[in-house]
Amino acid sequence: MTQKVAIVTGAARGIGLAVTRRFLAESWRVAMVDIEAESLFAAHASLATDDAVAQACDVSDPAQVRKTVSAAVEAFGRVDAVVNNAGIAVFKPLLDTSFEDWSRVLAVNLNGPFLMVQETARVMAETGGGAVVNIGSISGLRASTLRVAYGTSKAALAHLTKQQATELGEIGVRVNLVAPGPVDTAMAKDVHTPEIRADYHDAIPLNRYGLEEEIANGVFFLCSDQARYITGQTLAVDGGFDAAGIGLPTLRRAP
Repeated sequence: MTQKVAIVTGAARGIGLAVTRRFLAESWRVAMVDIEAESLFAAHASLATDDAVAQACDVSDPAQVRKTVSAAVEAFGRVDAVVNNAGIAVFKPLLDTSFEDWSRVLAVNLNGPFLMVQETARVMAETGGGAVVNIGSISGLRASTLRVAYGTSKAALAHLTKQQATELGEIGVRVNLVAPGPVDTAMAKDVHTPEIRADYHDAIPLNRYGLEEEIANGVFFLCSDQARYITGQTLAVDGGFDAAGIGLPTLRRAP
C-alpha cells in the first residue's frame, strides 16, 4: 500500500503507453485508462505485470471518470499521480469545423482533465499529496492552421493547469503541463507527409521529431520528488520549436 500509484489516461498507445512503461520501470503501479477498450486491454496484456490494471473510460463523462477513479483506488489503495494524456484532434479549416467537432474536442481535451483532477485531488491529499501532469501541445502555445478546436483546447488546458495548481497547492497537489512538439507517434507517421516533416525539421532547432520516451521522461520528472517545488508550469518538450518562433531556417543555415 506504500508503493506509488499513477493514473494515466490515453494509455493504450503512443505517449500514454510510453508514460505507463516509464512509471512501471520506476516501480510505480499504474491504472491505465482509455476509451478504446480493445486496444487498451491488448496494451495492458503486453506489459505482463500485476502492477498495472486497465479500465475503459470516456474521460469526458463524469460518471465514467468517478467509476474509473474508484476502481483504481480499490485496486491499489491510493493515487499519487495523474497524467491527463487522453486527447483527440480534428484537423479542419476553421470555416469547415462543425460545432460537433468543436464540442467533442473540448469535451475530451479540456473537460477530461477537469473531471479527472476533481475526482483525484482529495484522494491524493489523503496520502500527503501528489502530482498532476496535463499533456498539452505546442499547438496550445503557437497558433497554426487546421487546429482551431485542438489548439484552443490545449491553450485552455494550459490555463486550467495554472488554476488547478493555484487552488490545489494548499492540499499538497502539484499540477504542471507538458507541451510536446512534433513527436514520432504512429499518428504522425500516418498523417505527416515528407513535405510536412521537412517543414518541421526546418523549424525545430534540434532538427528532428521527438520520441515518445522523451515525452515520458519529462512527465515522470514532474511527477517525481525531484520536482516537488515545481507547480503551475509548462514544460515544452519540443526540440526548441517554441523558443525559435518562426525559426528563419535560411538564416540558421547561413555561414
